Amino acid sequence: MRHRVKGRKLGRNAAQRNALMRNLAVSLVLHERIKTTESKAKELRPYVEKLVSIAREDSQHHRNVVMSRLSDDRAVAKLFDVIGPRFEDQPGGYTRIYKVGHRRGDNAEMSLIEFIA
Repeated sequence: MRHRVKGRKLGRNAAQRNALMRNLAVSLVLHERIKTTESKAKELRPYVEKLVSIAREDSQHHRNVVMSRLSDDRAVAKLFDVIGPRFEDQPGGYTRIYKVGHRRGDNAEMSLIEFIA
């Protein structure tokens, strides 16, 4: 039984999952739209939305918190200068996920995750 078990393991150990989420989040922030598997996109959504919620208010403490989770200067700067102000009045729901079909090689369900407007 999987009562109260959160998250997907994605076939990785904890350190690899953290690195995967960090890299996917950096790519999403820099490019504002990425194509990945459906399960990775569903795991990435709450990770990124929490970062955007923090980035809506620009302070040194919030920058340090986001930097500890992303560890990429360009992504943190874009998150606070471009993406955070864009969603200043929106209380949540900053991303959307589209299903785009199956991957040719292994028939994995692919999705497109992007920031709204």
